[in-house]
Amino acid sequence: MSVDQKLLIVSAAALVSADGLVLVQRRPDGGAHAGLWEFPGGKLDRGESPEETIVRELEEELGIDVEIADLRPVGFVSQAWGSRRLLLLLFLCREWRGHPEALHATELRWLRPAELYELAMPPADLPLIGILESIL
Repeated sequence: MSVDQKLLIVSAAALVSADGLVLVQRRPDGGAHAGLWEFPGGKLDRGESPEETIVRELEEELGIDVEIADLRPVGFVSQAWGSRRLLLLLFLCREWRGHPEALHATELRWLRPAELYELAMPPADLPLIGILESIL
């Protein structure tokens, strides 16, 4: 990465139900990747750890409470994104409080990892599906 290229760090969560289904959300119209399916999460705010970002984003996007101790790092993707470099960190989470609701997304789905390949997803999310398949 050249010194003039900015690093964009994004934390995402693979929420996994007791029966092995993974939650994905559909991005709303009007923004980047509108209408695509993704793992919930978002950009790190200044001074936040990747784990703190997930806790904040899951509460904002899905209305659920997650403890940092319940997050397990499972993989990452590094990818050019325009003039920036995207570093997408994926955490696995099997424990949370509350029922996920689409507070910012247009729709939620619970799917088996293999079913995620059938969805239109951002390019950075696609390599993470194989990681989930191998561990679930």
